[in-house]
Amino acid sequence: MSDIHRLKSTFYFSGIGFTFLIFLFCLNLFAQKSVSISDFSELPQVNWKYNTKAPIYSSPVAMDGLVYVGGNDSILHVLDLNSGKEQWSFRTKGEIRSTVCLDSNRLYLNGGDGNLYALDRKNGRLMWIFSTEGERKYDFADYFHSTPILRNGVLYFGSGDGNFYAVRSESGSLLWKFKTGDVIHNTAALTDDRLFFGSFDGFVYALNLADGALIWKFKTVGHHYFPKGEVQGSPVVNGNLVIVGARDYNVYALDQQKGYGHWNKAFTKGWGLCNTVYDSVLYIGSADERRLIAANPATGVEFWNKPMEFLVFGNNAYSDSMLYVGTTIGKLHGINRKTGMKVWTFATESYSNTAAKYFKSDDSYRDDIYSIIKSNEQFLEVEEELGGIFSSPWISNDKIVFTSTNGKVYCFRK
Repeated sequence: MSDIHRLKSTFYFSGIGFTFLIFLFCLNLFAQKSVSISDFSELPQVNWKYNTKAPIYSSPVAMDGLVYVGGNDSILHVLDLNSGKEQWSFRTKGEIRSTVCLDSNRLYLNGGDGNLYALDRKNGRLMWIFSTEGERKYDFADYFHSTPILRNGVLYFGSGDGNFYAVRSESGSLLWKFKTGDVIHNTAALTDDRLFFGSFDGFVYALNLADGALIWKFKTVGHHYFPKGEVQGSPVVNGNLVIVGARDYNVYALDQQKGYGHWNKAFTKGWGLCNTVYDSVLYIGSADERRLIAANPATGVEFWNKPMEFLVFGNNAYSDSMLYVGTTIGKLHGINRKTGMKVWTFATESYSNTAAKYFKSDDSYRDDIYSIIKSNEQFLEVEEELGGIFSSPWISNDKIVFTSTNGKVYCFRK
C-alpha cells in the first residue's frame, strides 16, 4: 500500500493529494471551440495584481473592459481589465465560490449565502434576489458552488440545500425546482431541451429543461473511501455523451438520451473531476494521479497523458494551439495542446516563498512531511499558503486573468 493510501485509511481523505476537482461567460467551463485566440507562446508579463486578502476559489470572467471575480471575503470585486483598479464591489453574506454569469446588461451571482443575486453589470445596482432553502458545505473538500447558467431568459443552478433551481432572469421568480438527496455544487450542462448535473447523493441527473421533470438518473459505482460516489465534477456534453467525474475515482461517459454508460475511465489514486471538451478533444485534469490527459471523448482512448507537479482542480482555458491550467501548488502552465508538453510555467510569489517548507526542489514532498502536516484541513491550509490555483483562467488575445488562494487576482499581458 502506498503512503497516500495509508494516509487515506487513517484520515478518510488524502491530504497529500486532495482527490477532487472558463471559457466564456455563463458557459465558461465547458465550451467547444468557437473563438480563435492567439497563443501565449512565451511566458507573459504580469500586468497587474489585485489583493482581496482572502482565498479565491472562483474563476474570473471579463467583459467590456471589466473583470468580475468573487472571493472568500464574501465580496464580488469588479476590476478594470487594463489597470486592475476596483470599479465597484458587492458584498454577500457567504463565501463566493462560483463564477459570475454575465449577459449584456446584468450579472447573476450565486452569493454563497443561499441567495442568487441579479445586479446591473455596469454599476452593481441590485435588481432582485432569489432565496433558496439555504446553503451548506458538504465537507472541507467541497471547494466550489454551482455557477448559474443562462438560457432563453432562465437561470439554472444547484444549491447546498439539495435542490436544482430554474429561475426567471427578468424577475427572479421560480420557474421550477427539483429535489435530490444531497448538496449540488457542480455546474449544469445544457442542450436544447434538457440539462445534466450531479449531486453529492451519488447520482447524475437528466431533467427536462422546460419543467424540471426527471428523464433519467445514473448511480455512480462508489469507492471504498467514498461509498456514495459523490458527483462533484461538473458535466460536459459532447455529441450524445455526458461526461462527468465523481469521487469514486471514475470519469463516466453516459448516454445523453438513456443515461447508461458508454465508457468510464478509472483512476487508481484519486479523482478526475475537471473535464472539458475543446476542438473535439476531451481534457481531464486529475488530482492524486497528478496528470493532465487528452483523450478521444467518444471512447476515452488517450492521445497523451502528462505528469503535473501537483493537483489539478481548475479547468483549462484555450488558445489556437495551447491550453492554460493551474495547479494547487501555485503554478500556472502554458501547455501545447497537441503534445501535452509544457511551454512555460509561472509560479506565484507565495509558492516561491513557501515551497521549501514542504517540498524538495522537484516538488515532491519532504521526507518529514507527515510530521509537519497531520490533518486533512492542514493540507488545505498549506495549499492556500502556497497560492494554489483552483480556478480556471480567463483569456483573450492579449491578456490572461486568473485567481489564487493567496487572495490575489493576476493579470498577464503579452
